[in-house]
Amino acid sequence: MIGQVVAAAVIGAVCAAVVKKQTPDLALVVTLCAVALILSTAMAALSLVRELIDVLGERAGLSAAVLAPVVKTLGIALLTRVCAELCRDANEGGIAAAVEIAGGVCALLVCMPLFQAVLALIMELI
Repeated sequence: MIGQVVAAAVIGAVCAAVVKKQTPDLALVVTLCAVALILSTAMAALSLVRELIDVLGERAGLSAAVLAPVVKTLGIALLTRVCAELCRDANEGGIAAAVEIAGGVCALLVCMPLFQAVLALIMELI
């Protein structure tokens, strides 16, 4: 799988660099296509990781309500990073900053059930 990712990245970067000299706008489209291909390849591996996390969670006695926010937050962080970098490549630093802020807010929102569970546990101990 990493071979496919590296090949797509190198081919995409070379194509984008060549196209950028002639048509900078089209270079961004080439970059987006390469990113989409790479992320679709990574999604296959992500499903395997998700299965492993579920198995480990069951063995440790953790509920899905605890593990789901962690996995979702990781996904939000990764997507936020990729999107912000694409915006920076397009010389849109302001949009990149807004994406990063929105990603942070979304991560907090996803973690709210986990925060509530921790608070409920603390209240039971008191």
